[in-house]
Amino acid sequence: MKKADIIREIKQKRSFLCTGLDTEMGKLPAHLPKNDLGFLRFNQEIVAATSPFSVSYKINTAFYEQYGSEGWQWMEETLSYLPPETFKIADAKRGDIGNTSGMYAKAFFDRMSFDAITVSPYMGEDSLRPFLEFPDKTIICLALTSNPGHHDFQLMHDTEGIALYERVLERVSKWGNTDNLMFVAGGTHTDILRKLRALVPEHFLLVPGIGAQGGSLSEVAAHTATQEIGLLVNSSRGIIYAGSNEDYAEKAAEAAGALASEMSGLVAQYMV
Repeated sequence: MKKADIIREIKQKRSFLCTGLDTEMGKLPAHLPKNDLGFLRFNQEIVAATSPFSVSYKINTAFYEQYGSEGWQWMEETLSYLPPETFKIADAKRGDIGNTSGMYAKAFFDRMSFDAITVSPYMGEDSLRPFLEFPDKTIICLALTSNPGHHDFQLMHDTEGIALYERVLERVSKWGNTDNLMFVAGGTHTDILRKLRALVPEHFLLVPGIGAQGGSLSEVAAHTATQEIGLLVNSSRGIIYAGSNEDYAEKAAEAAGALASEMSGLVAQYMV
């Protein structure tokens, strides 16, 4: 799936919402069984309810991998629920020596046909290159994350006064192109998002931290939106756990619809 396909979906749906499927057995509505049937029914109904508003879905693989081989089957089954026109992200944060990364790439791109995978750049270019060799696939590189510990390393400055996240953006952006490379930019960092965007003016950004983590959609757009929008804003808990009763799918649709409604105005404002 190419950048142009994502842009087309944003235009059609007037939304740049990425819905995160961080499904937890313990958070399933009380009427659903706490087993594979309940887990998969929840995912299927959440996807059906949110698909009118979502241009992308992000499956956090850890929530599935914890169940071993069964969990991998649930992940593949969930992947089959996602509409074909949506951009499908494996939030796996992989990155290892070249031959190992090549195996990860085969698992997520060949075996399970995700469109993209989140990766860690810490081990350098040879750890990301195998992912970039898959045509029509995308890597989403961690740059500036929204978790509390981001300041431990990402904001550290070198002897030239350049922050680590800036070095990541500067170097990694040269390894791929705007079709096969995106970056993670936490929505809680509104004070430095404009600077981040200046370093990668044409790449799409995957933005977590909106909603449950306190990030402001309008502020993120003001600092980072491009004429193509250039953003996929993720919301997970704020959507999939918007309701805890039998109307959980309706509540998820309402939460996704509310975000998409705000996004519609921003699409009209920024998109050419």
